[in-house]
Amino acid sequence: MITPGPSEPPSGRPPEPPFLPGLDLSRALYEEAVRPLLASAHPGLRYAAARIGAGSEVLGFDTARSTDHDWGPRLQLFLAPADARRHGRAVHDLLAARLPGEIRGWSTHYRGTGNPDDPVSHLEPAPADGPVDHRVTVGDLPGWLAERLGPPAAAWADAAPGPLDWLALPQQRLAEFTGGAVFHDGLGTFTAARERLRWYPDQVWRHLLACQWQRIAQEEAFAGRCAEAGDDLGGALVTAHLVRDLMRLAFLMGRRYAPYDKWFGSAFARLETAPALAPALRAALAAPDPRARERHLCEAYEAAARAHNALGLTEPLDPARRRYYGRPYLVLHADRFARALQRTVTEPRLRDRPLTGAVDQWADSTDLLAHPRAVRAAVDAVGTDR
Repeated sequence: MITPGPSEPPSGRPPEPPFLPGLDLSRALYEEAVRPLLASAHPGLRYAAARIGAGSEVLGFDTARSTDHDWGPRLQLFLAPADARRHGRAVHDLLAARLPGEIRGWSTHYRGTGNPDDPVSHLEPAPADGPVDHRVTVGDLPGWLAERLGPPAAAWADAAPGPLDWLALPQQRLAEFTGGAVFHDGLGTFTAARERLRWYPDQVWRHLLACQWQRIAQEEAFAGRCAEAGDDLGGALVTAHLVRDLMRLAFLMGRRYAPYDKWFGSAFARLETAPALAPALRAALAAPDPRARERHLCEAYEAAARAHNALGLTEPLDPARRRYYGRPYLVLHADRFARALQRTVTEPRLRDRPLTGAVDQWADSTDLLAHPRAVRAAVDAVGTDR
């Protein structure tokens, strides 16, 4: 396997230093530069320092390839809301004036495109005389949560989301907040908020598991039906859908937020259930004929069913494959698992909802998931429609 390296530097620029994982670089920025400056210029100021949010390094997947844009020594500083209003600009300007030009050989100075529709940034050598255009953001936690997760999220700095709030939270955004690294928490509220959003409450989790099994139930017979109709391409497409849904089920059973597609497979490989599921999933995708697809899908269904039984959330269910009613193809009848789980949901706001689940169980449009208000409106509409 070839590991891509950084792109060639433009003419006249020095070569890039050896790759350092972004979280390590951000920690060095904090420890070697930001913390001493804050201690000197703002002694007694309470804050939290972390590297969270967007960026492959937050999930631990950055490589040398990542260094060509939107990567480098950066972090977030969270102040109490009143302190952010009073001192935020001064802290930003202090860092712009006094941050070193580089950390561990990597520049702290960023250049954007200047186009608001193309906000990609690149590292540039820091100016010899002039402020550093750094990426240490200064704000408050309620404001950050409201921007990334929607206005109601501002309250989650101090309180937990409600059951329906959870359904409007894409797992990628939750992973961005609960992942990464915390370098200092002088506020206490920052770490507490991360713990509140670390994973779904039990009743929400059970509901989402039921919804994921229901997705599998809706399509598990289609691969066989496509084969019967002579539609090999359609059968392969259905198989890919089912593989993806089984992988998302594995994330839920493993209590891990699923990232977006670029890192979906990489994160899946880190799950405890991956060794039991991955060989059958790969074989189903690579199967040369419909019978082989069916066999490998059933192997994956049965592995997932055994993992479900190991959770102990419902009475044990028979994990064996079976005929799809009177038709000549084999399935799990995954609706058995969906019904068993939903019978354990006692939360009134979830008990009678349709089994659609959280927004990213039925929508994967980046343009939708990046707009919290639209997401919440869609989730609310599903409930009122019922």
